[in-house]
Amino acid sequence: MRRHGRPGIRAIEGAAVARAGVIVRVQRPGRCDAALLALALACGGCATSYPARGLVLRVDAAASSVTVSHEEISGFMDAMVMPFAVRDRGRLAQVRPGDLIGFRLCVRRSGTWIDRLRLLSASPGDAGLTMTPAAPTLVKIGERMPDFTLVDQHGSSVSLSALRGRVVAVSFIYSRCPLPDYCPRMVQNLGRVRDRFRDRLGRDLALLTVSFDPRYDTPQVLKEYAEHFGADVPGWHFLTGAPEAIERVCAAFGIEYWPDQGLITHTLQTVLLDREGKLAAAVEGKDFTARQLADLVGTILDP
Repeated sequence: MRRHGRPGIRAIEGAAVARAGVIVRVQRPGRCDAALLALALACGGCATSYPARGLVLRVDAAASSVTVSHEEISGFMDAMVMPFAVRDRGRLAQVRPGDLIGFRLCVRRSGTWIDRLRLLSASPGDAGLTMTPAAPTLVKIGERMPDFTLVDQHGSSVSLSALRGRVVAVSFIYSRCPLPDYCPRMVQNLGRVRDRFRDRLGRDLALLTVSFDPRYDTPQVLKEYAEHFGADVPGWHFLTGAPEAIERVCAAFGIEYWPDQGLITHTLQTVLLDREGKLAAAVEGKDFTARQLADLVGTILDP
């Protein structure tokens, strides 16, 4: 799968910022996207369309627009954060922050807009997300996450309620996972969030990595695991607990897992909570970039 292409223009990190559909700052010349846009608009009434995909950061139904951290749009635009108008307002009702979307960007003299939008994430209320070892208690976007208390890699109790006032990013792993593009990638994604918001970690941002293998993943095992990834830092908690407590947490966040030939088969979910402890976004799977996740965290930190 193609990622966001050349490292060049990246929103929020200081390279480029898009507001009201206008790029207001560019870090380097490279391929001049503004010139390409002007050329496209100079084609008279002739429309040019570009296929694209990205991670939804914000949905504004009233303005019929969606802000997307998109991958490189080949031949037109580097990977960045941009707000786009959406012609089919009805499609926005099915889109939430954290969703992966495929779309077609239409460029004309009169402006640019999305004229085709396809949801790549599971639709809201997908039955598969409510089937966990515990009772189905999947929390929906905008609802407050039930409080829980688990133990971190230092043996200290960590309660979700104690993190109120901070944005909280939560991922789920087990340390024995042998596939580098699954659990290790989830840790590396949060590592990118830590790197971008290092000065805010522990102050108004917290990172939680929850193990669904509590019988093996003791605090000491998780401490060694965190150290391996350079993640044993203040503000980042690797959590374990009693199996029944882990089941309740996973049920609330929509995580499925079950033993399979000595390992654990599981779904992937990265979840963001706002400062009030409400579910702000949920990103399924692993087909997104660490940059896109950090962009999403940024929109919740500074709405």
